[in-house]
Amino acid sequence: MTRLFRGGQKQVALPPGTMEYMGEPKVERVRISIVQYDARGFQETEVSDIHEALSLLEKPGTTWINIDGLHETGILETIGERLGLHPLVLEDIVNIHQRPKQEDYQDYLYLVLKMLDYDPAKRHVTVEQISLVLGPNYVLSFQERVGDIFDPVRERIRQGKGRIRTAGPPYLAYALLDAVVDNYFVLLERIGDTIEDLEEDLVENPKPELMQHIHGLKREMIILRKAVWPTREVVSGLERADTPLLGREIAHFLRDVYDHTIQVVDAVESFRDVLSGYQDLYLSSLSNKMNEVMKVLTIAATIFVPLTFVAGVYGMNFEYMPELHWKWSYLVFWIVILILAGGMLRFFRRRDWL
Repeated sequence: MTRLFRGGQKQVALPPGTMEYMGEPKVERVRISIVQYDARGFQETEVSDIHEALSLLEKPGTTWINIDGLHETGILETIGERLGLHPLVLEDIVNIHQRPKQEDYQDYLYLVLKMLDYDPAKRHVTVEQISLVLGPNYVLSFQERVGDIFDPVRERIRQGKGRIRTAGPPYLAYALLDAVVDNYFVLLERIGDTIEDLEEDLVENPKPELMQHIHGLKREMIILRKAVWPTREVVSGLERADTPLLGREIAHFLRDVYDHTIQVVDAVESFRDVLSGYQDLYLSSLSNKMNEVMKVLTIAATIFVPLTFVAGVYGMNFEYMPELHWKWSYLVFWIVILILAGGMLRFFRRRDWL
C-alpha cells in the first residue's frame, strides 16, 4: 500500500531550528558538486570539503552548489554560518516532509519543491524534496540522493545555450524550477499510458485485480496532487514577489511556469475523474457480465420447465396410463421434448432475448 507520509516520526518538543534528518541516508557520503559560470565560460568541479565549496563563492560570476545527501547535518551548519541562513531554513532542508513553499529572507530566497518520478511496472510515484536557496551570486540546491532532472540545465550551461550564462542566479533558479515542473509532464504522460492500458483491460476482461490497480492509482494521484497544488502557489508567489533577488525580467518566465503548473493541475484532476469513471466502468462491466450469466441460466431453466413437466407426468407409477403401453411412446416422448425446446429457443431469438 502506498504511504501518504514517508519517513520516520519527528521528535516532539525540540527547540525551533533543530536539524533532524527525517529520512534514511540515500548516499554513503554527501556529494558536493559545483558549477561556476559567467558570459565568458564555466567551470564544473566536485569537492569533498564544504569549506572549499564555500570559498568559491568569492569568485565573480554565478555559483551553483548542489548537495546530494542530507544526513550529515554538520555540512548544513557550516553553510548556515557562512551564508547567514536562518536556523528554521536549515531545519526545513533536512525535514523532507515540507510542503512546497517559498520564503523571502531579504538577503536570500528559500524554495521547497517536490521532484517526482513514476515506475510504470509498480504503478508507484516516488517523491523527493528539493530545497533551493537563491542568493545575490549563488544558488544552493539540496537533494536526498544522487540523480535528478537538472541535467538539461547543466548541459545548457556547458554549451552556453540561451541566456543562462548572462542572466545570473535568478535565471538559474527559474531554470531549476522550470525543470521540476516540466518533469511533471513526463510523469503525467507515463501515468496516462498506464491508465489507457487499464481501460483496455477493463473493457476486455474486468478482473478483481483491476480494481486494486485503480485504487492504487487514485492514491498516487493524491500524492501527485499534494505536490503540484502547492507548487502552483510557490510560482504565483514568486511572480508577485517584490525582491531585488529576482528582478523584473524573471517575472515573464515565471508566468510561463505558472501556466505550466495550471496545465499539470488540470491534468491531475482529469486523471482523478477518469479513474473514478473507471471504477464505475468496472462495476458496470461486472454487472453486465453477471447479467449475461443470469440470462443464460434463466433461459436454460425456462426451457427445462415444460420438459420437466412432461417427464414428471410420464414418470408417475400409475397403472392405467395408456400411453405407457404404446409401441412408439418413447420416440413420441423425445419428439415432443425436442419440439418444445426448439420452439422456445426460436421464440427467444425472435424476441432478441438470445
